[in-house]
Amino acid sequence: MEIRKSTETDFDAIMGIYAYARSFMAEHGNPNQWGPTNWPPEELIHSDIAAGNSYVCISDGRVVGTFYFIYGKDIDPTYAVIEDGDWLDNSPYGVVHRLAGDGSVKGIGEACLEWVSGQCGHIRVDTHGDNKVVQNLLKKLGFTHCGTIYVEEDDYPRLAFEKVNE
Repeated sequence: MEIRKSTETDFDAIMGIYAYARSFMAEHGNPNQWGPTNWPPEELIHSDIAAGNSYVCISDGRVVGTFYFIYGKDIDPTYAVIEDGDWLDNSPYGVVHRLAGDGSVKGIGEACLEWVSGQCGHIRVDTHGDNKVVQNLLKKLGFTHCGTIYVEEDDYPRLAFEKVNE
C-alpha cells in the first residue's frame, strides 16, 4: 500500500471514505463519534489538504484510506489537558486524526499507524469510548492508554493513547 499526501483531486474519494466510516461506526456500536456532527466537515478537509497534513492510502491505483498527520511540539491543543492520567513523554510527537478506510482493503489502520511511526517514532491518538475497533488496533500495536481528553466538535470524552518507540 502506498501512502502519500492528499491533493484536491482526492477530495471526493476522501469524503466518500468518511461517509462509509460514519456508517460503519454506527453499525458497529459507535454512532456518536462522527455521525451526529457529520464529521469531518468539507472545509476542514480542504484546509488539511492545503496545509499538507492530509494523507491517502493507495491500493491498486485507488484511494482506499485517509488520515490526518502532523508532527511537532505541543501541536494539538486538545492534548494540552489530559484527565485521569498523564502522557508518557513530553517530547515532540505526531498526531493522527480522522483515520478511515473505505472497507475494501483490510489493514489500512495498521498500515497508516506503522507508516506514521516510521516518520516520527512518537505518536498520540485519541478515539471515542465506543470505538472498539480503533481501541483494539491501538492495543495490538503497543499504544498505551494515557487518560481522557476532550475535543471541540462534541461533548463526548475521548480515550487518549500514546506510543513512544525506543
